[in-house]
Amino acid sequence: MDWGTELWDQFEVLERHTQWGLDLLDKYVKFVKERVEVEQSYAKQLRSLVKKYLPKRPAKDDPEIKFSQQQSFVQLLQEVNDFAGQRELVAESLGIRVCLELAKYSQEMKQERKMHFQEGRRAQQQLENGFKQLENSKRKFERDCREAEKAAHTAERLDQDINATKADVEKAKQQAHLRNHMAEESKNEYAAQLQRFNRDQAHFYFSQMPQIFDKLQDMDERRATRLGAGYGLLSEAELQVVPIIGKCLEGMKVAAESVDAKNDSKVLIELHKSGFARPGDLEFEDFSQVMNRVPSDSSLGTPDGRPELRAASSRSRAKRWPFGKKNKPRPPSLSLLGGHLPSTLSDGPSSPRSGRDPLAILSEISKSVKPRLASFRSLRGSRGTVVTEDFSHLPPEQQRKRLQQQLEERNRELQKEEDQREALKKMKDVYEKTPQMGDPASLEPRIAETLGNIERLKLEVQKYEAWLAEAESRVLSNRGDSLSRHTRPPDPPTTAPPDSSSSSNNSGSQDNKESSEEPPSEEGQDTPIYTEFDEDFEEPASPIGQCVAIYHFEGSSEGTVSMSEGEDLSLMEEDKGDGWTRVRRKQGGEGYVPTSYLRVTLN
Repeated sequence: MDWGTELWDQFEVLERHTQWGLDLLDKYVKFVKERVEVEQSYAKQLRSLVKKYLPKRPAKDDPEIKFSQQQSFVQLLQEVNDFAGQRELVAESLGIRVCLELAKYSQEMKQERKMHFQEGRRAQQQLENGFKQLENSKRKFERDCREAEKAAHTAERLDQDINATKADVEKAKQQAHLRNHMAEESKNEYAAQLQRFNRDQAHFYFSQMPQIFDKLQDMDERRATRLGAGYGLLSEAELQVVPIIGKCLEGMKVAAESVDAKNDSKVLIELHKSGFARPGDLEFEDFSQVMNRVPSDSSLGTPDGRPELRAASSRSRAKRWPFGKKNKPRPPSLSLLGGHLPSTLSDGPSSPRSGRDPLAILSEISKSVKPRLASFRSLRGSRGTVVTEDFSHLPPEQQRKRLQQQLEERNRELQKEEDQREALKKMKDVYEKTPQMGDPASLEPRIAETLGNIERLKLEVQKYEAWLAEAESRVLSNRGDSLSRHTRPPDPPTTAPPDSSSSSNNSGSQDNKESSEEPPSEEGQDTPIYTEFDEDFEEPASPIGQCVAIYHFEGSSEGTVSMSEGEDLSLMEEDKGDGWTRVRRKQGGEGYVPTSYLRVTLN
């Protein structure tokens, strides 16, 4: 079925229908344009939202990026940004394939429709003109027939009139004959015009207009097909980005699943672990004992010979907590400074062997501590902390990490400069072998500059390595001290270990019975062991058993020996009931250690 056959008389209907189809095409193009604007606005707002919440600092300068929560959030924002990019692709595809192409196609359809309807109107006009000519020839034939009939009646009337002259009769007959001839010509013309009109009319209705209507039908069908394809472009544009959008959504899911709370806790520890040891227990301050000056001006003690704990307790209270906001800078413990108390300084009575005054010893210690006070001012955590090149303003653990980072950066720069130097040397060799490629002397400034950079970086690497070694030793010292507090061993016996040798022949035997009491170098030893030991041991004997150190023990007092946790020792003498056991280390050294610190196996 076609329009030329079935709708041969519906010219105006077809005109309205084709106009409606083009209007629908334009309406769809307008809809897609607004849809493109919506997509572009949506993508723009998404990108603005992502930009608003993305971290402003670079990743290497942002400590929060190390947390899986922040990494997942940034990944989520990136996926949203990629999603916005896909919406922009949808808008771009619709704008090009629908808006531009369909708008252009609509203009072509309008021109084609206009041409077809102009042709149809010309055909109609021609048919109407032929019909008018037919009507004119018909009216003329009718008029000539009436005139001929009237002239015939006039001639017949004059012929019967006896009073009419012969001339009048002849004249009337000639007029009638003329009118008949004119009527015959009009008849022939009318017949010819009628035949021509019928032929034109048949051509118009059976050939010309059906062809025009068929062309309009083909045009409208092509427009409808193209419009349907345009409808499909909406879904096609979406389907093209569905895989990428699916990956974006999958990436969001992966980002959500990658949050690791346990790891974030570890990262927080790594970022903010100071490396300081925990403060020790407060010592008991015995205010019932009164400090008295002994007769000797070179010794400081109490009448009963027990050590005076007031000064030690004051020091302990002063270093109770180094991170408080109101703490004043103070000297660190001697163990942190790497120094040792002189053997003449103790909390008990001074040794007879020392002729130095305790006040002089304290003055000497204060002088050795003063230069190190500045480096401990950073413990306050105040806002006025001065940033130093060796990061000494940071806690030990953070200082070690920052120094490690700086050292790695310097090594990378050094490797880069060395590679550049090798490349310049090779280029210089090439220039020397083939002078036409370049002047070797032109590379000398760059080579000299590279060598200077290498020397500078090597010095910096050495400098950072030294600082790193010092920081690591400090961290290990604090870590061991902290570990000793975590797994606090039993208190060592308060009584002194038995004499390790018989009476000596030298004149200092009396001195050996006095205590040389030195406080332990580890800050974790809260209560120092005040004991009296002889300087010499008996000749080495064979072990009577084996033992393993359960806890770390710092043998800082005379007659004791240090041991590490888990160390295998040789048992030389059993505990005699005073809480001390005599052991020998494999690498050499023999002395007493607390029995409660050992796991003993007898032979």
